[in-house]
Amino acid sequence: MISPKLSLRQLDPRGKRVLMRVDFNVPLDPERRITDETRIVASLPSIRHVLAGGGSVVLMSHLGRPKGAPDPAYSLRPVADRLAELVGAPVRFAADAAGPDAAAQAARLAPGEVLLLENLRFEGGETKNDPACAAALARLGDTYVNDAFGAAHRAHASTVGVAAHFDRCYAGFLMEKELEHLGALLADPPRPFVALLGGAKVKGKVEVIQSLLSRVDTLLLGGGMIFTFLTVRGLSVGKSLVDAGSLEVARQIVEQAKTSRGQLVLPEDCLIADDFSESARRREVLVTDIPEGWQGLDIGPQTIARYRQILGGARAIFWNGPVGVFEMPAFAHGTRAMGEAIADATDAGALSVVGGGDSVAALNQTGLADRITHVSTGGGASLEFMAGLELPGVTALSPA
Repeated sequence: MISPKLSLRQLDPRGKRVLMRVDFNVPLDPERRITDETRIVASLPSIRHVLAGGGSVVLMSHLGRPKGAPDPAYSLRPVADRLAELVGAPVRFAADAAGPDAAAQAARLAPGEVLLLENLRFEGGETKNDPACAAALARLGDTYVNDAFGAAHRAHASTVGVAAHFDRCYAGFLMEKELEHLGALLADPPRPFVALLGGAKVKGKVEVIQSLLSRVDTLLLGGGMIFTFLTVRGLSVGKSLVDAGSLEVARQIVEQAKTSRGQLVLPEDCLIADDFSESARRREVLVTDIPEGWQGLDIGPQTIARYRQILGGARAIFWNGPVGVFEMPAFAHGTRAMGEAIADATDAGALSVVGGGDSVAALNQTGLADRITHVSTGGGASLEFMAGLELPGVTALSPA
């Protein structure tokens, strides 16, 4: 278990320039408009705390996956504009992150002011945790706060290297909240504890499946990954997605489940289509009856009813990943039904944590996010945390 970390609550920001790692990796449309500002809004309590306490803030974040050089398509400028509206004060913007403009603007920052650096990943040294890059970033602030749980599983210059330059490194309010709620599920969750994992592939979820099987009472699977498990069980899945490189590990997971604490539950029926499109012909069939030329794109009504019943009896729930191709309305019913079931269980007193961009997007689309105990901003980070893996960005913070 991760020990408690020094909290931003314990920092007196008066007169200090606070270097804060945030997660502003938000989706943008072709016109460079922000389509989901959840992560920006989630950072506001930490930013406002520093400003209200008489400090200034230097914010650093990545956006997308540029190749270590400036790329206008990944500029954080639209985020600076939106952040200024949300904070209700001007937000300065630096043309670089570890270069001369960032240094000059940070030096001029007065108490109550905010500076957002350009995309960290425009700096070649960021993802390499380069010491020179980390040192340049460290010179921008008097103290360091990490409020970017979504980037905590990466050992980068802005999450690990920079921390070595400060005597005290603080967890922001969002980081603290993430560790508290996810930690509760790992430490001593209320029982029954049910996990629901979806998504397209088994790869990337192996460790969390193996870890959860030893922790949960029931592990429900959905999404494209189920067809890899059905293939292992000897079933024909037509044109459904099969993660061929994960067949052997899926076989090992099925064997592990026979002796693990948690019961592994797969869908019994699914919604199939003759093409991967909104206009395709659709049928509901048992998973044993998928014909050649057809592919499964959502869970079926029997599975929805069974999963609803299991989730309805849960006292703790973790959900990561959609159970169907929810981007297409024709195949979104299962994912929406799971969101409703988890919200209903939460209303009845269950502790619920939902992580992963697609799961969170589904909750936001249906207006259910406010009925979940905690909506995590970290997809990959929440999975690695639940797998019991060390998160370098968390380890770098000072103990409480």
